[in-house]
Amino acid sequence: MGSLDGKVAAITGASSGIGEATAELFAAEGAKVALLARRADRLGELSKRIEDAGGDALPIEIDITDHGKVETAMGQITGQFGGLHHLVNNAGVMLLGAVEGWDISEWRRMIDVNLMGLLYCTREALPIIRDSGGGHIVNVSSVAGRTANFGSAVYNMTKWGVTGFSEALRQEALNSNIRVTCVEPGFVDTELQGHNKHPMVTENVEKMREEIGKVLEAEDIARGILYAVAQSDHVNVNEILIRPTGQKR
Repeated sequence: MGSLDGKVAAITGASSGIGEATAELFAAEGAKVALLARRADRLGELSKRIEDAGGDALPIEIDITDHGKVETAMGQITGQFGGLHHLVNNAGVMLLGAVEGWDISEWRRMIDVNLMGLLYCTREALPIIRDSGGGHIVNVSSVAGRTANFGSAVYNMTKWGVTGFSEALRQEALNSNIRVTCVEPGFVDTELQGHNKHPMVTENVEKMREEIGKVLEAEDIARGILYAVAQSDHVNVNEILIRPTGQKR
């Protein structure tokens, strides 16, 4: 028996990186997993791997910045699995650069995904998790939700927002038997860095990678998420900050 037997989990940004790794780990631990992301082909491949391994997966192609689609997705999850216990708000984008002259559409994209998408998913999941007997909401923030740096001002703004929101939500949700954990990864080898195309940004990212040495893998963060979720009901791991050993900030 796995630590999540009988549980239903929804994971956003499940088509790659931390979301993909978390979905596979949760499924291996016995959870039925709803896979939410924009790339239907990647979701189909992940769903097949999970089911071939004996798990149960529901792929849902979705843009979480559309509130109506989030409502529909939550209905699909309850229709398929009968409820929801865990939500992992993992979807996010990281677009770096100086504030002066920055493309405003990139600000809007980060705010829409990192903040509004997380809010929509949380709002719609809360009553379902409560009515399912309680569970857990995990918000994936970042070390950038603790430490600000030149060139990441708006990304910092969104991730500090996620960190602050998580603590306020924890206080609200405890009355519904819902635990809340904020996970703050450092440098993880995922597609996140690839969102940036500006030569100076990509050069700085690669320089940071070289300075750190061995960076984190998506599976490292997935194990941290599982650690929090698999605790006894009376234990709420409020916050997990995970950096590569060689990362200074």
